Amino acid sequence: MMRHKYKNILLSFLPIGLAFFCGGLVILATGGNPLRTYWLLGREAFGSWTHIRSTLVSSTALLFTSTATAIGFRAGVFTLSAEGAFISGGLAAAIVGGLTLHIAGWIGILLILFVGFIVGALVALIPALLKAYLEVDEVVSTLMFNFVIGGIVAWLVQSFFLAPTEGNAATKFIAPKFNLPTNFLGLNLSLGFFIALIGIVIYSALIQRTTLGYNLRVLGYSKPFARAIGVVEKRTILIAMLLTGGVAGVGGAVHLTGLIHRYVSGFSAGYGFTGLAIALLAKFRPAGLIGGSLLLGAISSAGSTVQLFTKIPLDIVNVLQGFIMIAAVIEGRSLLFGKYFAKRKGEL
Repeated sequence: MMRHKYKNILLSFLPIGLAFFCGGLVILATGGNPLRTYWLLGREAFGSWTHIRSTLVSSTALLFTSTATAIGFRAGVFTLSAEGAFISGGLAAAIVGGLTLHIAGWIGILLILFVGFIVGALVALIPALLKAYLEVDEVVSTLMFNFVIGGIVAWLVQSFFLAPTEGNAATKFIAPKFNLPTNFLGLNLSLGFFIALIGIVIYSALIQRTTLGYNLRVLGYSKPFARAIGVVEKRTILIAMLLTGGVAGVGGAVHLTGLIHRYVSGFSAGYGFTGLAIALLAKFRPAGLIGGSLLLGAISSAGSTVQLFTKIPLDIVNVLQGFIMIAAVIEGRSLLFGKYFAKRKGEL
């Protein structure tokens, strides 16, 4: 059993190693030194507490979107709704935080996070209903719905919530009392990161220790078996997709209250799609979600400064992240895509 466990851990690192190998070839082709570049990435990501803090900040949004996506994947639902839910939760947080509310700051923050969850879940509602009751392909519906939500959010900002004298698409700043503490426990680190970790703990407890979590896992493993033991398929799919949207929506609210403090164009740097790759790499395991988020967060955080020490352009960071995402898809195919394509062929 222990030998099998270590084998699985080793296999989990193989896609990452493949991605870094391919990235190294690209760096060589551009005249750079892969070993020096990766050493610099590691130093700029973890070389001091200041660097570590930047990495943790960059990882926070990814912790939310990867956890959100993993919930749907557990039920065998390949949902891509985290991106749309993330930006919607962010805009909702900006709207509520910009109101003149005569309430304590911590109550306002809880209200903002709750609104982010509700709005994120509502964004996932239509694709969830289409999947659960009409068996519409969730890959297509959630992917396309992200573009719909992106357009609606941009229109809302420009038409109703644009900050005065603001040239770019941006709302006004939220009330300072609704900002998440940025020096939590004296660590000079936003409370948002710890909220994300709490979310991971809740996800682990949900999957391992609740009836709903059991139903999600059984449905993701085998739909015929799930039906045989009495799992209500439509309801479970609906709940899984709504939770995916809700958790991503909270992520958007935390991102706004803890870092940006207003909604701006480009609010999400593709966090929802990157979270998808992390969930696949992690095989939906809580520890893997943390590790994958830290890895991608480290690359994103350190990449902007590494170019100062080498001739490697910043685009190499995007190339490396792209290779990691491709590797995640290859790895995830046996976990989820195999079932997905088999279902399309009528094998399930």
